[in-house]
Amino acid sequence: MAPNYADLEVARGLPPDSCSVADAERYTRRLATGHYENFNVVSWLLPKRLHQHFYNLYAYCRWADDLGDEVSDPKRALELLNWWEEQLHACYAGKPAHPVLVALAGTIRACDIPMEPFADLLVAFRQDQVVKRYETWDAMIGYCRYSANPVGRLVLYLCGYRDEERQRLSDAICTALQLANFWQDVSRDLKIGRIYIPLDALRGHGLEFADIEAQQFNEKYVSLMRDLVARTRRLFAEGLPLAASVSADLRVDIEMFSRGGIAVLDAIERAGYNTLQQRPSIGKAKQAMLFGRALIGRMRTAGPPRDGENDGANTSAAGTNQNMAAHNAATPEAISASYDECKRVARESSSNFYYAFYMLPEPKRRALCALYAYMRLVDDAADEPGDVASKQRGLSRWRGLTDAAYAAETSGHPILSAFADTCSRYSIPARYFHDLISGAEMDLTEPSYATFDRLREYCYRVAGTVGLTCIHVFGFRDPRAPDVAERLGIAFQLTNILRDLRADYEMGRVYLPQEDLENFGVRAADLAGPASPKLIELMEFQADRAWKFYEEGAEIVGMVERDSRGALFVLARTYSSLLAAIEARGFDVFSSRVRLSTAEKFGIIVRAQLGAWSEANVLEKRDRDRRRTGRTIRSRRAG
Repeated sequence: MAPNYADLEVARGLPPDSCSVADAERYTRRLATGHYENFNVVSWLLPKRLHQHFYNLYAYCRWADDLGDEVSDPKRALELLNWWEEQLHACYAGKPAHPVLVALAGTIRACDIPMEPFADLLVAFRQDQVVKRYETWDAMIGYCRYSANPVGRLVLYLCGYRDEERQRLSDAICTALQLANFWQDVSRDLKIGRIYIPLDALRGHGLEFADIEAQQFNEKYVSLMRDLVARTRRLFAEGLPLAASVSADLRVDIEMFSRGGIAVLDAIERAGYNTLQQRPSIGKAKQAMLFGRALIGRMRTAGPPRDGENDGANTSAAGTNQNMAAHNAATPEAISASYDECKRVARESSSNFYYAFYMLPEPKRRALCALYAYMRLVDDAADEPGDVASKQRGLSRWRGLTDAAYAAETSGHPILSAFADTCSRYSIPARYFHDLISGAEMDLTEPSYATFDRLREYCYRVAGTVGLTCIHVFGFRDPRAPDVAERLGIAFQLTNILRDLRADYEMGRVYLPQEDLENFGVRAADLAGPASPKLIELMEFQADRAWKFYEEGAEIVGMVERDSRGALFVLARTYSSLLAAIEARGFDVFSSRVRLSTAEKFGIIVRAQLGAWSEANVLEKRDRDRRRTGRTIRSRRAG
């Protein structure tokens, strides 16, 4: 016997059980087109042959959602959801009764959709009745696997895509959309006793559930929400290649949802991350703009389907990036001019990286210039004059430009056409660039680091990501290469931190971990110099830590393609030579800046050019028998 659900709004105008297919489809069409949803216009862009199928999917999801959310009694909600699953099983047994399942049965047959994604949604709605908070980020992502990801997979099935790669990309977008809504709706969810912010994330920023419940908006909450937004942006970036791997008809819908979710994150940032006391939203004008940009993208890519476009074949991430490049609107002339601009930015920086570029073949050299120019401009956005809020807005702009470049929209800055071309040619994941921006944001809000684990996270974001993007250009096959490259990047950053102790302190930044300062009896003020015995002992400890990362990261030189090894040797040798020079000066980084002479740099480049090096001597030889200043270093393991 069917339970009583007549009080639900969704049941208004519902035909009787076992009605005709025509009556059932008329109801699902009215439900889908008559209920307000953000971006409901996207269904209009699907091929007409799919419209009714889309309405039927929507009706199923809407009923499941309302049975869980519009019923105040959890016990009754669970009973209704169990009944709904019985209706689903009856449908797959060939005996649909409820009008929504009567309509859906035709969609299931026509598109050969398995029952799993429909059933997974019900797992999430049941979970909502009994779980009000999540202990860890992984638990939160696990919830999204049932609450959000099935919807994307259902749409892919509807459009004829069944391969694992597209499903993986869809999962990233759907999870990101779910999370964006969670961060947007914190104040709303609190009213019904739910909190979707993982408790470990709260504690990581010095907060407890009671602080959220009391709606105490402060800098800790800002730091928390900034972190959550950054994580969510990485998921959007991970899924962006999906749009380029599907037909033009579906591409607009995917881009609309992705751009809409990113716009929600932008709105959260513009609101100063205050989602405790208000609900940031995007207006109708913004929705229209997003729709227009997606539609223009469709017009640019109109034409016959690509080979295998609807055959459900597995499409790799590299392939989707190549497809992104194919529908980039920039002309070859514009891309060439953009690379010239990137080269100008890189050349004017006089960076150690720029000299290493000359060891590369021309295509890779141009690509490295594009990456360097992007990173230089992100860094400039964080260091420009103005208050913290204006710098954060500048970094937020670069997040938006990054997402736009991955969607083939490169008009926002002269370097973006080259940047987008490089990322597509070398299949560089967008999440590395979002992590890089997160590192720049840490410089604005975290003047010191309590532990090395936290400092290591910072080093990964501002330097490890550089290594990870570069090895995609250098080329690698060994699956260990990304981890090894990240370690070498961290070694570079630890070297910079030691070299720039005084300058960083004068800017209000203390990068050496507070736990290490306390263990060695060093005050933050001591970092202004001159070097005391305790400070030298601390710096020796940090140098040992850096050398460990160098030793673990040097192996990357032999992992990349042969035509790139010379450039990587130059970088590794240059930075390890800087660390060796710091040690040779007795850790006096205060009287003058430690740097390599032009002759020393030239010698490293000549050595690389002549091939007078091997994987065994990538690093500058360290004087391990150097005389230590002050008392013998205490036994502390450099982690």
